[in-house]
Amino acid sequence: MYQRILVATDGSTLSKKAVKTAIDLAALCGAELVAIKVVPRYPQSYFEGGIALQPEEVRRVESQWAEEGQAVVDAVKKAAMAKGVVAKALTVKSDVVSDALLSAAKKHQCDLVVMASHGRKGIKRLLLGSETQHVLTHATIPVLILK
Repeated sequence: MYQRILVATDGSTLSKKAVKTAIDLAALCGAELVAIKVVPRYPQSYFEGGIALQPEEVRRVESQWAEEGQAVVDAVKKAAMAKGVVAKALTVKSDVVSDALLSAAKKHQCDLVVMASHGRKGIKRLLLGSETQHVLTHATIPVLILK
């Protein structure tokens, strides 16, 4: 059925549901799992009233985010391996989560993406857009969304 499943996580309760489902599905199919956490870059534009950070501080913040992200995907890998699933744990730096997920799915030759829907409604959905919607619209492979 599936050979390699990409699961996106941010460590939230809803994404943990997607992770559990992806691990169970990978175990059932005998598929490999690629766990990914997209880590943002520190904003480089400064808004009125904002405080500009020194480059060393920006690097420290980005490094901290990367370490925390790696811990999230390492926990997914450990849980997958406990169920006999071969897994990779990746963090990717990007300002656009959906593009990073689609790129990783292609690079790692995944044949399914599993992710959570964050269920934004109303004006927040209009203003913020939906990474999930973007993945659904642009993916060339099946996408499983969990609510």
